[in-house]
Amino acid sequence: MTAESPTIAIAERPGPGALFKGFLGLGMMGFGGVLPLARRMLVEERRWLDPAEFTELLGLCQFLPGGNVINLSVAVGLRFGGVPGAFASLLGLIAAPTAILIVLGAVYDRFSDDPHVRHLFAGLAAAAAGLLVAMAARIAWPIRRDAGAIAVAGLCFVAIAVLRLPLLPTMVVMASLGALLASWRLR
Repeated sequence: MTAESPTIAIAERPGPGALFKGFLGLGMMGFGGVLPLARRMLVEERRWLDPAEFTELLGLCQFLPGGNVINLSVAVGLRFGGVPGAFASLLGLIAAPTAILIVLGAVYDRFSDDPHVRHLFAGLAAAAAGLLVAMAARIAWPIRRDAGAIAVAGLCFVAIAVLRLPLLPTMVVMASLGALLASWRLR
């Protein structure tokens, strides 16, 4: 925990069973976007991570190839339960959504021409965008007093959202810049 993160009591280390149950619940509740719920589960409900640890780990997972939350589940599982914990977390996260997705995919394939179904999906897209904005605000909260981190986040936003620069080179440059700033501050 960093000096600027709020003081919270971190729960005991979860074993593979607890990791499976935690991520299974997360996977079942996070239909359409699990990242906002992942933070709530990991930081606020189960208290396996503090806010700063979540932000740091998510930053690492976003930099890696693959889905952010998939990477996050593996990283959290590895941290608390080693390789068995990583597999338990990953299996818990993907088991229920995979089964539900197969069923809903078959239903959508059958009724995708129905205007009500199209309107439903347009509404779901708007709700998902709102969840992402709320999640971005919560992720940024631990770095709100760090001018260097805010500058790096702002530059990254401009590079990706405004200038539409390629993601991977931008992430390499911004992550390197962030690491240099962090190491300079720790001297």
